[in-house]
Amino acid sequence: MNSLSIGSVPDREAPLSQPVDVVLVGGGIMSATLGSILRLLEPTWSIRLYERLGAVALESSNPWNNAGTGHAALCELNYTPVRPDGSVDITKAVTINEQFQISREFWQHLTSARLLPQPEGFISSTPHMTFVRGAENVEYLRKRHAALITHPLFNNLEFSDDPAVIGAWAPLLLADRDASEPIAATRATDGTDVDFGALTRQLTDYLVSTGVELHLEHEITALDQRKDGTWRVKVADRSWNAPVVRSEVDARFVFIGAGGGALPLLQKAGIPEIKGYGGFPISGVFLRTTNPEIVAQHQAKVYGKADVGSPPMSVPHLDTRVVDGETSLLFGPYAGFSTKFLKSGSVLDLFRSIRPSNILTMLTVAKDNWDLTAYLVREVTKTRWSKFRSLRDFMPTADPKDWEFITAGQRVQVMKNKPGKLSGVLEFGTELVTSADGSIAGLLGASPGASTAVPAMIDLLERCFPEQFPGWRHGLGVMLPSLDLADWDSESELAQLESDDADFQHTV
Repeated sequence: MNSLSIGSVPDREAPLSQPVDVVLVGGGIMSATLGSILRLLEPTWSIRLYERLGAVALESSNPWNNAGTGHAALCELNYTPVRPDGSVDITKAVTINEQFQISREFWQHLTSARLLPQPEGFISSTPHMTFVRGAENVEYLRKRHAALITHPLFNNLEFSDDPAVIGAWAPLLLADRDASEPIAATRATDGTDVDFGALTRQLTDYLVSTGVELHLEHEITALDQRKDGTWRVKVADRSWNAPVVRSEVDARFVFIGAGGGALPLLQKAGIPEIKGYGGFPISGVFLRTTNPEIVAQHQAKVYGKADVGSPPMSVPHLDTRVVDGETSLLFGPYAGFSTKFLKSGSVLDLFRSIRPSNILTMLTVAKDNWDLTAYLVREVTKTRWSKFRSLRDFMPTADPKDWEFITAGQRVQVMKNKPGKLSGVLEFGTELVTSADGSIAGLLGASPGASTAVPAMIDLLERCFPEQFPGWRHGLGVMLPSLDLADWDSESELAQLESDDADFQHTV
């Protein structure tokens, strides 16, 4: 740090010290994943990780703040829409499954190299099911199954409209159900349940063991780009006994993997690429039971079909969850509305994010999404008993005394300009925003999120490090043998994946 005489003004362009190579903002699965990949590719790079809370994985990556059970599109109907001609489009489902397989390959590489503990600490085998009611939905599920099983990644997907078979797969779905109601289900026995909180902690432990600096209870307050292209990152120590002193660090590259906090930080950075982006926060509630008698009767992640007019994130599901070795059942979500961008954030988050460059985007999204507004109003005004009846649609024998409501994490959906138009669109996926010079990047949005963390971060590396990326291809190929496959539509390619993943599958 340069010494200053009394009354002098700091030179904001003067280097503080040797810049660190990478600053990671946010102690979640995205930062932990990017840090781990970079550690393997560039072991000499200096890396710092800043988290505003007292531990990593307390926001979106926490298992009770999300339903992140390993999205692989095996059971999520919103990834297989119906085309105008009535056929089922499986394109997005295939893409998401491919991305999840890449994530699994990376975890398998780390565990095989003994850089992570054995995978049973964060992943367990859990069948993925889809369950629908009514003749129209049964016919759709039949067509969806017929379309998916033509692809090697889905050729083990089972279909049944026989209550006896479905009852054997998931007894709680059929107990005391009206036998006259048409029902159907699909099941993929190769599904998984992933505790992304545990995985994030394990990845962070690995990073710290290699010399990465972890700064908990430290919040990024400003980001200013210097003339040489590096970023001056201003940091406040939020620990209870910290002096009122703000530190600064210069960084060659900054990644903002702060969940709902990414949008405000990118706005503070002032990069042109974030102009026009807004965030629409949605909160959520789940029902949970730990009653061992009930938990023992259900071993699956079961997705249903969202009500007409409901957004994709509202799809009801009854999930087996394994968190810290304890198994429970989770049902939901029940959406709500909060102006916070983080569960531990401020009610002013939404209002502080409004800029002249995004206000038109936000207003047109509000105008064009009255169905979403109406849905949120219905959800917020539902009584606890009304919410419980939704569980009864899945599990007719559900008893309120066995279940508790828990508050989920915040999701901030992406609002952005429509290309070439002065209007906005609401996105329900994730979006990577990078500066033109590749010196800063941030990830916005929600589902499928954590399940596709590895391919998302590979995309980041290719976009932000174009000079280094060709030299990294060999190292990435060792970690991710299937990364360069053009697609996964042949039996030989799938056999390669199964061979690479054999040890990991066996352990799980």
